[in-house]
Amino acid sequence: MINTDLPLVDLHRHLDGNILPETIWRLANKNGIELPASSLEELIPLTQIQDQTSDLLAFLQKLDYGVSVLANIDDCYTVAYENMLDAKRQGIDYVELRFSPYYMAMNHNLNMADVVAAVIDGVRTGEKDTGVKANLIGILSRTFGAETCMAELESLLVHKDKIVALDLAGDEINFPAVQYQEHFKKGRDAGWNITVHAGEADGPQSIWNAIEMLGATRIGHGVAATQDPKLMEYMAKNNISVESCPTSNYQTATIKAVKDSPMPIFLNNEIVVSLNTDDPAVSNIDLPHEYDVAKNVIGLSDAQLRQVQENGVKAAFLSEAEKQRLLASKAQ
Repeated sequence: MINTDLPLVDLHRHLDGNILPETIWRLANKNGIELPASSLEELIPLTQIQDQTSDLLAFLQKLDYGVSVLANIDDCYTVAYENMLDAKRQGIDYVELRFSPYYMAMNHNLNMADVVAAVIDGVRTGEKDTGVKANLIGILSRTFGAETCMAELESLLVHKDKIVALDLAGDEINFPAVQYQEHFKKGRDAGWNITVHAGEADGPQSIWNAIEMLGATRIGHGVAATQDPKLMEYMAKNNISVESCPTSNYQTATIKAVKDSPMPIFLNNEIVVSLNTDDPAVSNIDLPHEYDVAKNVIGLSDAQLRQVQENGVKAAFLSEAEKQRLLASKAQ
C-alpha cells in the first residue's frame, strides 16, 4: 500500500489531538487532576472515538481530555516530544504538526507564548532523536472567538520564524472566515503559508471564503468541494490542495461511510489531494491504517495511491530544495 521508495508524509495532524490515553492518564496522576475514570481502561473510550459521533463538535469534545491535563509548560513539551516518537513509530518521514496555543493553555491558564516555545522545543528535540523531519503550523481556534484568536496569533508571532503556516480550526459553521480576515493578513505578512479547515462542517462557500478571504493554498478536509464543480476546477487550476482525512471524516459524520470519501473525485478532477490522520490518538488510527483504508475501502488503485503519496510531498510547506532532499532520502 505504502510505496517505500517515496517519503511517507502527514500534513494534517493535530499535535493536541494526538495525546495518547496512556499519556493523559500519566499526566493526570502526576498533576493530581481528576478524570471521570478510575483506570486507564475506563479512560480509553472517553478519549477515543468508538465508531461515529453526531457531528464535528461532538468529535472535538473527545480532544478536551488531552489538553485538560496540561498543567504546566513541561507537560506541553512532553506531548510535543511524544508526537515525534509517534510519528517515528508510524514510519513517517516528514510531518507537519499543528496546534492551538490557546487550547493547550486554557485549562491551567498557561502563558500562550511559553506554550508555543515548549512545543517548538519538544518537536525539535524529537526531530534530533527520531530523524523524522517536522514543521509546525499554528492554529487559531475559531470556536473561542476573534478576540481570543488575536491573542493566540500574537503568541505564535513571538516565534514566527519557527512556524511555517497558520490554520483556522474549530466550529466552522458558527465562526466563519469573514471574522478572521485581519488575523490571516497578519499571518501572511509574517511570511506564513495558509491552510484552513473548510468544507468539513459547512458547504463549498466556506472553501471559497478560505481561499479568497484568508489566502488559503491548502484546505483541510474540503469534502464539500465536490458539490461545486467550478470550485474544484479553480482549485486544480490554482494548485490549491486538499488535506484529506477519511476516517476522521466518517467519525465526524461529514461523510456517511468511509467508502464515501471524496478522494477519488479529487483525483479525477486533478486536485492535489494528500492522505492524513487528523487526530490519530482520538481516532485510534495511524497513517498506515489510512493507506490501507484508501486501498481496500475507498478503492484507490496502486497508481492513485502512489499519486496521493507524491502529493503529500508536493503540497508540503517545504522549499523545493527541501522537497528534493526528502525525495532523495528515500531513493537511495
